[in-house]
Amino acid sequence: MHDIRTIRENPAAFDAALSRRGVSSLSSGILALDEARRAKIHAAETAQADQNAASKQVGAAKAKGDEAEFERLRALVSDKKAEVAALNDEAKALDAQLTEMLSGIPNLPLADVPDGADEADNVEVNRWGTPRSFDFKPVEHYEIAGVKNGMDFETAAKLSGARFVVLSGAVARIHRALAQFMVNTHVDQNGLTETWTPVLVREEMMYGTGQLPKFGEDSYQTREGWWLVPTAEVTLTNIVSDTIIAEDYLPRRYVAHTQCFRSEAGSAGRDTAGMLRQHQFEKVEMVSVTKPEDSLAEHARMTRCAEGILEALGLPYRTVVLCTGDMGFGATKTHDLEVWLPGQDTYREISSVSVCGDFQSRRMNARYRPAGGKPEFVHTLNGSGLAVGRALIAVLENGQQQDGSVDLPEALHPYLGGKTRLSADGTLV
Repeated sequence: MHDIRTIRENPAAFDAALSRRGVSSLSSGILALDEARRAKIHAAETAQADQNAASKQVGAAKAKGDEAEFERLRALVSDKKAEVAALNDEAKALDAQLTEMLSGIPNLPLADVPDGADEADNVEVNRWGTPRSFDFKPVEHYEIAGVKNGMDFETAAKLSGARFVVLSGAVARIHRALAQFMVNTHVDQNGLTETWTPVLVREEMMYGTGQLPKFGEDSYQTREGWWLVPTAEVTLTNIVSDTIIAEDYLPRRYVAHTQCFRSEAGSAGRDTAGMLRQHQFEKVEMVSVTKPEDSLAEHARMTRCAEGILEALGLPYRTVVLCTGDMGFGATKTHDLEVWLPGQDTYREISSVSVCGDFQSRRMNARYRPAGGKPEFVHTLNGSGLAVGRALIAVLENGQQQDGSVDLPEALHPYLGGKTRLSADGTLV
């Protein structure tokens, strides 16, 4: 959510920043609505003052026995009371329109975010590891012999439809081991607080982090009105919603491993093979809540936390800064981590780490109180640390052998009972 005062103070700068995201000038419409709202509020305050003044005079007229003046003043009080109520209702309606308008406008990009239309304009800022040179043609994860028995798309389609999978046996254990390794690393080495949160949330929680009202079609809602979270960003960030926290409480750094649910609206025909793009998946999510002056340093820190997971797993990756046309709705700057997938012969996204400034905290009314100062909005950040299913894909494809077995990263061995390989027949050895 944008601060209306900032738009009032510099509408040209607001429009210029939005234009970088391909959004046409909006400040004139916003300010016209804001001016109408403020005019109604002023008129209501004036009418209230007239009502109060007349109310004081009613008693005096009654005491003097001036019946005509008494009746005139009493009628005036009644008229002003009705006028105040009507003006307040009109102001509330205009305020709701203004809030709706502001809630549909994306966050403004930071000055150092590259301009661009889509992912082709993203800028690489880091690359780690060298993609393995195979002496055979590597295949995609679901084609590896040792994986086939443990990754069942047909049964999942019978149970739920397209874009679901049933994992079993060794593959399911590797998937679980990855999540455990990620959470433990973030807690033990990166200082995040492990958190377990619901996956069903109230509508206002989805609004707070920006999924609603604009992107409701991307998520699932139950008949009872709850929403299934598309990521634990929703719950972890909203921990501080509608609160004023002490300055020494910050920063807060959370991590949670949860199921996530996305409708994948608009992705028809994309990544239909395998488990790259699923309706139900697991993620280890990081969320930080900071003071404004600390958020950019925290963004760099969170990016390193995610990169460290990939490095520990020995997976080649690159880090890119998303351009203005590829950035998410609530982000003011985003780093994407893209892991190398030899089966596709390309890098694919496995984590997005975003700083949102006070965009979400204004929607959530999340503030902190500086020592001796007035409450200010916190800054929020979120990032995958990592997407568990995509990490599974990367581990399987990068470790595949010509005989259909898979060599597994050393970091996972303790989580697999000391086993180091997925054999061609689908067992851990």
